[in-house]
Parts: sequence; C-alpha cells; structure tokens
Amino acid sequence: MTPADTASSRIGRLRSAMTESPPLLWAFVYFFCLLSGYYVLRPVREAMGASADVEAIFPPAMIAFFAERGVPLRDFTLQVLFTCTFLIMLALQPVYGWLVSRFPRRVFLPVVYGFFIATLLGFYVLFDSGVPGRGMAFFLWITVFNLFAVAVFWSFMADVFSNAEARAFYGYIGAAGTLGAFLGPILTRSLVERIGIANLMLVSAGFLAMCVVCLLRLRLWAVAREQARGVVSGEVAMGGEVLAGLKLVLREPLLRWMALMVIGGVGVGTLLYNEQAAIVRRAYTDPAAATAFYATLDLAVNALTLVVQLLVTRGLLSRFGIAPALLIPGCAIIVGFSVLAASPLPLIVAVVQVVTRASEFSLAKPARETIYTRVGREWRYKAGAAIDTVIYRGADLSFVWLHKPLSLIGSSAVFGAGALVAAAMTFSVLRLLRQEKQLPDERTAGVAAADGTA
Repeated sequence: MTPADTASSRIGRLRSAMTESPPLLWAFVYFFCLLSGYYVLRPVREAMGASADVEAIFPPAMIAFFAERGVPLRDFTLQVLFTCTFLIMLALQPVYGWLVSRFPRRVFLPVVYGFFIATLLGFYVLFDSGVPGRGMAFFLWITVFNLFAVAVFWSFMADVFSNAEARAFYGYIGAAGTLGAFLGPILTRSLVERIGIANLMLVSAGFLAMCVVCLLRLRLWAVAREQARGVVSGEVAMGGEVLAGLKLVLREPLLRWMALMVIGGVGVGTLLYNEQAAIVRRAYTDPAAATAFYATLDLAVNALTLVVQLLVTRGLLSRFGIAPALLIPGCAIIVGFSVLAASPLPLIVAVVQVVTRASEFSLAKPARETIYTRVGREWRYKAGAAIDTVIYRGADLSFVWLHKPLSLIGSSAVFGAGALVAAAMTFSVLRLLRQEKQLPDERTAGVAAADGTA
C-alpha cells in the first residue's frame, strides 16, 4: 500500500467515524474553530515578545519605573511578561474555581468564551488606536486565553466521550485543531499587511463565536452520556471548594505525576522558546516580518502534527494505550536537546522546535486527556484546569528566569540543561503510567465519577 493509499484509508475512517458518531463532527468543528481563532493571533503575540520596541510593548509608566532603577527593560522583556502572566493565572484560578463550582456547565462554558470574545473587541480598539503598552496587555491576554480555553475544551470532551471513544477519536479531534492551526497562520500571513493587526482581532472573534454554537450542540450528548452512566449531571453546579483543583494535585499521586510531567514539558519548551526569541530579535526588526516568520514556523509544526495525528495517533492509542504516545515525545526531546548542546545551530534549533511542539500536540496531549475520561468532574474541570493554567505558567515563569543565567554561559548550557529536564519528564511519565493502571475501567468508572473520586 502506497503512502497515498494509507492516507486515503485514514481519511475514509475519519468520515466513517463522523457518520457513526455525530458528536465527533461537532467536536471536530469546535476544536478547528478554537485553534483557528488562536493561531490567527499567536504570531502577533510572538512578534510582540520578540520585539525590540519597548514603547509598543510596555506602558510608559512601567518603562519609566524600570529606567529610574537602572534596569533596561528591553533585556528582560520575556521575563517580565512571563512573571506577569503567572501572577494573572494565580489570581484567576480561584475565579475559575468559583465559576465552575457555583454554576452548571450550560452557564460557565458560554461565559468563558463570551468573555474572550468581548475582550477581543477591546483589543481591536487598542491596536487600531495604537495605545502604548498594547503589546504587554495582548501578550498576557492571549496566553491566558490559550490555556483556559483549551483546558475547558478538553474537560468538556471528557463529558461527551467515553474512554474507548476518546482513544479512537482524540487523534481525529486533535487533527481538527491542527487544521485550524494551519488556517490561522495562513490567514495571518495573507491579511496582516493588508488589513493590519487590529482587524485580526475581529477575525478571531468570529471563530470563537462558532465555538459557542458547537459547545451548545455538544451539551446534548454530554447530558445523554451522563444519564446513561448514572453519574452526577454537569447541568447542575458541581459545588466543592474554589481551590479544590490545586488541593487535588497535591493530594493525588496520579495528578502529581501528571503535573510534574507537564512542568518538564513546559521547561524544555520555554528554554527552547527563549533561545529562538533571541535569534528572531537579531534577525527581524520589523514586527510584520517577525509575525510572518512565526507564522511560517507554526505552519511547519502543524504540518508534522497533522501527519502524525492522521496516520499514527489513533492506531497508537487504540492498540497500545497511552504509554507509547507519552514516552516517544520525551525520548525525541532528549535526543534533540543533546544534539543542540553539541551543535546549537539556528537551523537545528528550528527543527527541534518543530519536532518538540508537534510531538506534544499530536501524541502527548491526546494521551494525557484520555485519562480524564476515567475520573470525576472535579478532577477534570478543577484539577485539570489547575495543571494546565497555574502549574503550567508557574513552570514557564521558573524556566524563563532560569534561562537568563544559563544563556550567559552559552547556548550549549541551555540545551544541556534542557536535556536533563527532558529526562526528568520521561521519568515522570513512567510514574504516571503506573498510577494510571490503578484507575477503574470503563465499567466501574461511572460509579467512581458519581462520587467525585478517581
């Protein structure tokens, strides 16, 4: 069978799966629109983070504050942005916990996306009028948007699909997101120099509005699955503590190892991201050119991701479970960072960036998310969100500052440290897999989920 025949066969299976499972089609459209909307704006964020124009990024008062203390803000752009992002995540975690505890799914899901749509309209005004400090505000906002919106999406998918369905469908759903991630950069490259950055905000808002339509449709299947399994309905508020998510991560071994695995993945990504930003800052002084470069990089990542999702992910998860999908990315990162430590050439940095991000999106992320189909709602919506927001950004913050002293030694030191972090991440995967085997199977998971336990 030729590669073309194989690809055609996989696409045929996708069509058949959509025919047999109507919610898969809506989930497909949902994730496609979500990542289309995000990737329209991601190149703008990357260009802002790599920009040397501090007046466009930071408010004048902030620039003056640092200047009075003899600190060149330009040299600490990413460190300051990541620190502020973490503080915002820390402040929003109890707000999100309160929202999901006090309101049913039919209320808090549209509220989350409605908030992001409203703020996008606000950013249209900021960019259209050229308000100083717009870069920092946008960088912080889109980082929060990406983590919360995607975390909510996968938590909701665990309400809609069973564990067996997740292993069969999550690769396809991930592919939908990758197609959206393809479309976003293409739209940005085609439109940014014609209509300007401000109007990209309206394009993204349109995609998010479609996400709301999809989640309202998918809610019907979530309710039907909960009724069939006899678990507590997501149509009523789940209650519980506002900070229950963080407490669950501290208390439960499976969640702790998952958090440590995520921290390791964030660590290698952040170290690589910072080295890449330094290269872009030197090579591109025009924001539009830098935006186009990041859009090209995103296209390369998404091309590899889509190939793996369509040809590998479903078969790997269905036949062998989550172990290979979690272990392969860790081993690939160890090899990539070891090569970079020996020869940190710009082209190799770009290649490793593509492989690192593609393996996370196509293998590690779908594999992690299948675990949440076998646990209770607090684990999904609270603990899962805590890992993907506060803990994720806490790791970002730690490694973005760690990069600073390492970069003074040289790129080889940065990538050598990254290889060690990747090894620690792989060890966490092994421990997570041991805990995952202790979860209840599909027949008894409903009973456990009913009382909120794993």
